[in-house]
Amino acid sequence: MTNQVDVLVLGGGPGGYVAAIRAAQRGLSVAVVETKWWGGVCLNVGCIPTKTLLRNAEIAGVVRQPEFGIDGDFSVDYGVAWRRSREVADRMAKGVSFLLKKNRITALDGWGCFTSPHTMTVRQAGDASDWTFEHAIIATGASPKSLPGVRIGGRVMTYEQLIMSEQMPQSLIIAGSGAIGVEFATVAAAFGSDVTIVEYVDRLVPGEDPAISRELARAFRKRGISFLTGTAVQGVDEDDDGVTVHVNPVSGGEGRQLRADALLLALGFAPSTSGFGLETTGVTLDDAGFVATDDAMRTAVPHIFAVGDVTGKLMLAHVAQRQGVIAAETIAGSSPLPLDYTSVPRATYCEPSIGSVGLTVAQAEAGGHVVKTSRFPFSANGKAQALGETAGFVLLVADATSDELLGAHLIGPGVTEMLPELVLAKTWGLTADQIAVTVHAHPSLSEAIMEAAEGVNGSAIDL
Repeated sequence: MTNQVDVLVLGGGPGGYVAAIRAAQRGLSVAVVETKWWGGVCLNVGCIPTKTLLRNAEIAGVVRQPEFGIDGDFSVDYGVAWRRSREVADRMAKGVSFLLKKNRITALDGWGCFTSPHTMTVRQAGDASDWTFEHAIIATGASPKSLPGVRIGGRVMTYEQLIMSEQMPQSLIIAGSGAIGVEFATVAAAFGSDVTIVEYVDRLVPGEDPAISRELARAFRKRGISFLTGTAVQGVDEDDDGVTVHVNPVSGGEGRQLRADALLLALGFAPSTSGFGLETTGVTLDDAGFVATDDAMRTAVPHIFAVGDVTGKLMLAHVAQRQGVIAAETIAGSSPLPLDYTSVPRATYCEPSIGSVGLTVAQAEAGGHVVKTSRFPFSANGKAQALGETAGFVLLVADATSDELLGAHLIGPGVTEMLPELVLAKTWGLTADQIAVTVHAHPSLSEAIMEAAEGVNGSAIDL
């Protein structure tokens, strides 16, 4: 028997389940196929459990600060933090299943494989069912990259193996200093691990403005987190007691060996496109192997869409969610606004945390802008002083002629929660002066944005 739906979604992660719900809200019949994680990597082994662990790490850091007057001996238990992270992740994943049921969406636990542009076979626990669809949405995500000749498993881990382990290694080498690398470095160090980051580029968090990289480097040194930048991992040897990681300076020079209990590979992601029968559909891949789409998330086959990490646009859960809405609304006959990727917020939850949107100084200048910049330190912010968290700053980049906000780069306390104001300003072309004259509550961390905006035109009050 063949089953028929208006929309068949392949993948139940942030892009897939959001697309499914929006399509159902628009009156379409929908089925979702998911192989492993309802809610995707984000809810189960990524964003949510990681942030839960980071909260425990943050509290441990606060208790250690003598200025808060917390006396006596105490210990931190990673096992307790880990169990809390699993409880939160499980609760959120169950919430996704509830939402699918509430919206009368058929949830299929199994592996979906296209057999033609309008058909798919779903294999479930030894059984199989055939489905036809008017539209399909590919939301298969991406998989962690490894190193040539390096086998993942045992003491060589990706984020998934580490976050599912109830014990944190006493010593940890992290290959890569993107969001995953620096967030796990923060967690591991807070629970007493000896952490060393190895980064191929010559600075930490290379996707951020260089000023952010320098500030994070200072903060990590104070926390006892070691790092080697401009350094390549050349090989890994694993034994019963740990791993030996062979590294070399990228610019040349003598190599060295690092020893630790485990190695975390945080080297980025490759699209998950194999084994889904895409070759039967006419869907095309770009030069990097991602599914090629237009602004409406259509693939080369007009009735098949793709959203999330498999598109390679910007690998963030909130991007996948918005892409899912765009795809579903387009299928339903609407004309949603395309996603402006230059106005997407980027948040990294290390300590201190990092938030950014738009262009760096170098990117703005390379794009032909003459820029004005302003930097306001949290050390001059009253709320930051009260919190005892004064590291970091707000850096704004504006066009020198129009005063329009081109980019914002923040590092410090609570900056990931301060991004929406700046995203709104960047999205709708607001100027630094318009931000500056907007009244901000006092005392609040957000005043640092107001002061930085005032500083674009040389009028900062508290600096």
